[in-house]
Amino acid sequence: MSKSIGIAALTAALALASVSFAQAPAGAPAGTTGLCKDGTYYSGETKKGACRGHKGVKEWYGASSAASSGSNSQAAPAAAAASTAAPAAAATAAKTKAATAPAATAASGGGPGMVWVNKNTKTYHCSTDKWYGKTKNGKYLSEADAKAQGFHAAHGKACQ
Repeated sequence: MSKSIGIAALTAALALASVSFAQAPAGAPAGTTGLCKDGTYYSGETKKGACRGHKGVKEWYGASSAASSGSNSQAAPAAAAASTAAPAAAATAAKTKAATAPAATAASGGGPGMVWVNKNTKTYHCSTDKWYGKTKNGKYLSEADAKAQGFHAAHGKACQ
């Protein structure tokens, strides 16, 4: 009896998984899980915080948040089975986390009194910051020069 309940739950989970994933458009980048209202694409694992600063989510291609919440004890195994049926979502999450991690080694240069300026975001990072010397488009300057050129301290924290 419990084996047939397990099979029924697995079948329901697979059906739910196939329904909860919408197909991303052909022109969307690989790993896209949503479309923002301003027309940009989102590639995060969850819908929470998706398209922040882009006017919100217009269309979601990833797993539905109702399927993953599991409000009762019988829905939880189905949601767990549905999440194991989506290895693409795990790969997307790994790509997203890798994109936000700093580079492995700092750029050569720097030293006492020097900050790393990120030219893309117009911020500067102190030598104690994890991003010091590690963003792609940057250079070393003194803190005074960075401020004079219009850069601002990362997270509003000036160097000590």
